[in-house]
Amino acid sequence: MTQDAMAQLVANTILQGSDAMYGRFLDVTSGAQERFEQQDWKSVQQALKTRIQFYDHHVGLVSQQLRAMLGKEHATRSFLMAVKAAYIKLLDDYPRYDIAESFFNSVYCRIFEHRNIRRDKLFVQSSQGGRIPKYPTPLLRRFQSQAGIYATLERMLDSTPFTLPWRDKSGDLKRITQILQQRFGPQLTMSFTIEMVRQPFFRNKGAYLIGRLDMANQRRPLVLPLLISDNGELYIDACITDSDDVSIVFGFARSYFMVYAPVPAALVDFLNQLMPNKTPAELYTAIGCQKHGKTELYREFLYHLDNSDDLFDIAPGIKGMVMSVFTLPSYGFVFKIIKDKFAPQKQMTHAQVREKYRLVKEHDRVGRMADTQEYRNFIFPRHRFSDALIDELLNVAPSCVSVTDTEVRIRHLYMERRMIPLNIYLEQASPDALTQAVQEYGDALKELAAANIFAGDMLFKNFGVSRHNRVIFYDYDEIAYLTEVNFRRIPPPRYPEDELAAEPWYSVGENDVFPEEFRTFLLVNPSLRDEFERLHPELFEAEFWQQLQHQVQEGYFHDVRPYSDALRLVKA
Repeated sequence: MTQDAMAQLVANTILQGSDAMYGRFLDVTSGAQERFEQQDWKSVQQALKTRIQFYDHHVGLVSQQLRAMLGKEHATRSFLMAVKAAYIKLLDDYPRYDIAESFFNSVYCRIFEHRNIRRDKLFVQSSQGGRIPKYPTPLLRRFQSQAGIYATLERMLDSTPFTLPWRDKSGDLKRITQILQQRFGPQLTMSFTIEMVRQPFFRNKGAYLIGRLDMANQRRPLVLPLLISDNGELYIDACITDSDDVSIVFGFARSYFMVYAPVPAALVDFLNQLMPNKTPAELYTAIGCQKHGKTELYREFLYHLDNSDDLFDIAPGIKGMVMSVFTLPSYGFVFKIIKDKFAPQKQMTHAQVREKYRLVKEHDRVGRMADTQEYRNFIFPRHRFSDALIDELLNVAPSCVSVTDTEVRIRHLYMERRMIPLNIYLEQASPDALTQAVQEYGDALKELAAANIFAGDMLFKNFGVSRHNRVIFYDYDEIAYLTEVNFRRIPPPRYPEDELAAEPWYSVGENDVFPEEFRTFLLVNPSLRDEFERLHPELFEAEFWQQLQHQVQEGYFHDVRPYSDALRLVKA
């Protein structure tokens, strides 16, 4: 077989693998409505994990197939460039070129074990110039106003695919009509259009109708979250029309949506119009295409590098015992690498740390755990690194970092949204901001626990404050399932001398946690302690945590809404 024929065969094999992967991705996604309507919340969580795992599974299958097809004589630059050229031709008019390019990159890196990575052999930038493919059916349904807001909304609602009965459809529509009239007034008395994505979005216990209002002189998002009542009836829980509020719904600390998207680029383009402050990387990730989100994030990073000149430096805050963190002051992400050696009190391996991050990726993050993107052999320009950072990295992770005159190469790292460390935020906070942060911190612990997650290391330095002032957990090396923790009360002292002893008078197991001790190691600041006691006294009680454990074990899934009570149709 000639080189060109073999290159064509390899290109076809990779694209077929990408198609197979995305086909299974869509198969799992297509079951989201049934899982929602049957309220099968356990299967919702399992489907999330299953769908994430498809990508690496299919990359492995294709890589194994290509290794069997090819010998070492094909690992030449000319052959690899011929494969890429053949692949680009296959992507002309191909509807999922974006996903296919990332899949190509993944297969290449898997075969060469992240060696021999050069931009000319990979799709570092897209070959398609950002074209937006057409949907096989129209992406949007349009509803032109004819007989007023209520009637237009009713037609929109009647077009949805749900099979459950409505609890009070007319009541919900009246409330939404009133809300829209209050927010937009005269603009809705004129001609307006509602445009909605045909396919609902599903996540956790909710479904979301997502679209926009097109009025005389402005466009606004229109997001309607749907829930199921105790009687098995649908109802609209909120009406969201502000881009910032929609952005929170699509936040980086939440699980990925299930939405049937045969042409993800077109859907992302529309979502970007609703949330102009979101990047393509964030939106691809939010709809479950997190591997292509990783590609887009890298592209956005390269663009930022080309349009900035500041230096990478050690991230502000208390240095971690397991991870070393650095950042670029002008950039909205941090870079985290695992140290070669951990502090003595950290009894774990590198593999265990990576497993913790994988657990978070596949778990319900309930808006309280930052998502990360994992990279290998990440290359930075040497001249953009401060000398202090170079010294730090070579000192704490010499096996992971190599430095030349022109490059800093890091064999394994995580990229994560940058936030203000909570300990720093609290030091600078006004009294009102401090109260809000303490409320958020306690809420974060409760919501994580309700999702079967115990943070482990609960120190403020392991949490961050987002631009929306939400407290989010981001240090995962001691994370555990809540059901694996043994919450205990401290036994009363046997004798007065027990309280003065250097060692506890009671036995302490490996997984034992004593919530009463949170006061001692978390709340040194008296004002913080007072606020915490006022807002979250139950967090000091073992019985509270045991009750949450029991609910998790019984299969109870808490409601964690990604929007404020102020946006709900009926306030809590």
